[in-house]
Amino acid sequence: MAETVLAAGSKSQQAYEAVKARIVEGTYSPGYRLVLGSIAKDLGVSVVPVREAIRRLEAEGLVTFERNVGATVAGIDPTEYLYTMQTLSIVEGAATALSAPLIDTVAIARARVVNEQMRECLNHFDPVRFTRLNQDFHSILFEHCPNPHILDLVHRGWNRLAALRSSTFRFVPGRAHESVNEHEALLQLIESGAAADEIEKAARLHRSATLDAYLAQSKQ
Repeated sequence: MAETVLAAGSKSQQAYEAVKARIVEGTYSPGYRLVLGSIAKDLGVSVVPVREAIRRLEAEGLVTFERNVGATVAGIDPTEYLYTMQTLSIVEGAATALSAPLIDTVAIARARVVNEQMRECLNHFDPVRFTRLNQDFHSILFEHCPNPHILDLVHRGWNRLAALRSSTFRFVPGRAHESVNEHEALLQLIESGAAADEIEKAARLHRSATLDAYLAQSKQ
């Protein structure tokens, strides 16, 4: 792995972002042992900021500590995935509905640009890039949520799924095509000033449809 030297600033924050990115992208796969000294050398920092970064990732559920092993990248079992996606469908649906009146035309336009990038990605499918764009799209919609408690729950859900979500669409590529179309339908609802409960239902069903597709594929 090529050495990465972090720029000046918060070494802990940058170490956190670097290690998290590698987990999300699959460079550090579930079960991968995180050797602090090796990571510190790779990033060009001391062990201290790496240790702090690993602790943050443990709190988010992306890293676990095992006795006589140390820090390893956490996996998500099917049951945990089920519960997390069910919860996320509810809280993200609520966050999107609450955000809707605050989403202006500029934000809508940005979301459409991202969704078109997702549509283009379908031609030469890259599940990791598609998933990253998918999160960017949804962030534009739910980040306007005025309720900080609901927004915190949404962020926690995305963080909990981060390691697995890098490959979710790899398992259900057909779902990616449907997802792009559902995004456009959701944007049209927001643009038209649809009722909050209609927007919430659409956002919730959009999320649960991905869960249903994944679970159906896992049973085959």
